[in-house]
Amino acid sequence: MRPRVSGAIVGVHFKDGSYVRQGQLLFTTDPRPFAAALAEASAAVAGARSELNLAQADLSRAQRLLEVDAVSRSDVDRLRARVQAAQASLAAADARVRSRQLDVGFTQVRAPISGRISDRRIDAGNLVTGEGAGQAPPLTTINALDPMYFTFDASEALYLKARRAQENGEAPSEVLIRLQDETEFRWRGRLDFTDNGLDTRSGTIRLRAVIDNGRNFLTPGMFGNLRLAAGGSRAALLVPDAAVTTDQARKVVTVVARDGSLAPRAVVTGPLIDGLRVIRSGLEPNDRIVISGAQLAMPGMKVQVRPGAIKAAAATASAPQAPPPAGSATFATR
Repeated sequence: MRPRVSGAIVGVHFKDGSYVRQGQLLFTTDPRPFAAALAEASAAVAGARSELNLAQADLSRAQRLLEVDAVSRSDVDRLRARVQAAQASLAAADARVRSRQLDVGFTQVRAPISGRISDRRIDAGNLVTGEGAGQAPPLTTINALDPMYFTFDASEALYLKARRAQENGEAPSEVLIRLQDETEFRWRGRLDFTDNGLDTRSGTIRLRAVIDNGRNFLTPGMFGNLRLAAGGSRAALLVPDAAVTTDQARKVVTVVARDGSLAPRAVVTGPLIDGLRVIRSGLEPNDRIVISGAQLAMPGMKVQVRPGAIKAAAATASAPQAPPPAGSATFATR
């Protein structure tokens, strides 16, 4: 926030770091010089109006005399021009009054938005200058907190997937956010802006999400991790991430046959969700896999099968039920 007029600050009306409402009075500049200029401009309006009244009266008399040929037409034309000049002078005087009224209003610096205010950079008694756009010294800053904008960069593949889903008439993409000290994606939002082009150097595109921040917990400048759910929800096979091993360039899980023998099975994996790995292909719902000690299993060996339970690592009773994510990115508030 910067001053619009020059003068001495005579009042600071907020507490540093407090929450202010739109229109709340923050600073007061000495209004007396501007009130005097407004009075002078008002007096000029009265003088211009008097000149206009006199010119109109002279024109009216001359028009009546013109009917009896007691005055020349050139005299009437001069009087008519005098009336027009007086009208222009009155309009200019009215404009100066409006300008002086704006200056008087600018002596009260009010919050343009609701949000949390920073500390004051100017104290009462300091002189400020308001001339020059953007060159006046800052008085303070205000950050809007609700809603909060989160900007992040997404890959071209993720952008295409979201666009395909949108063209198929699916619901707008939802974003799930986890702050640096959180283990769950507990903040929910929606996309409201996608940039008009991709960065050719990185192959990414800038997007923005809107997050409700009714408790004003989120603060501009925070960083965290964001999931973008695109393409809607779908069924998927989930296995513990520890059950997936790497065989050269392949991802492998160990499958238990009916006779108890072990056999490796190549699979195509997806993202990791709460400690569980998505299996895109290679497994069937009725397959039995080794979920403990898969690294020690040898192909062909027979084992005694003990049923086990697959549980999400971060699942809680209050955890949000999120659709499988299409990708993740680091975000920053703005």
